Amino acid sequence: MGFRFKKQPPIRSLIGEGTAIHGELRFSDGLRIDGEIHGDVVANADRASLLVISENARVHGKVMAGHVIINGQVAGPVHSTELLEIQPKARIVGDVRYEALEMHQGATIDGELRHQSNEADKPALKLAASNEA
Repeated sequence: MGFRFKKQPPIRSLIGEGTAIHGELRFSDGLRIDGEIHGDVVANADRASLLVISENARVHGKVMAGHVIINGQVAGPVHSTELLEIQPKARIVGDVRYEALEMHQGATIDGELRHQSNEADKPALKLAASNEA
């Protein structure tokens, strides 16, 4: 498999348990959610990112980041551009796109799972030169 493990970015932000946020949440580097989000959670696309949705966390909206670790509940689509880890207590209702997937026993997904390779890591197709003079 062509997946390369990279050094994970540091978790710089925390949404604590008991906290509820309504609206889109954009972040860089790492984010851990222990509370509840009503809106999309989207990582900065031009940097490596880590999103951790802990056991007691709830996200009602789209989730998009490089490395995503889910052990809580997500109601919405999930898109991981690198590695998606679905831990035992994870509950996802929505379609899931990933490059690499690790799913533990006990986790549930109510939606479509779709592998999506990172085209930028693949070599460009090269055609052989014609031998005509």
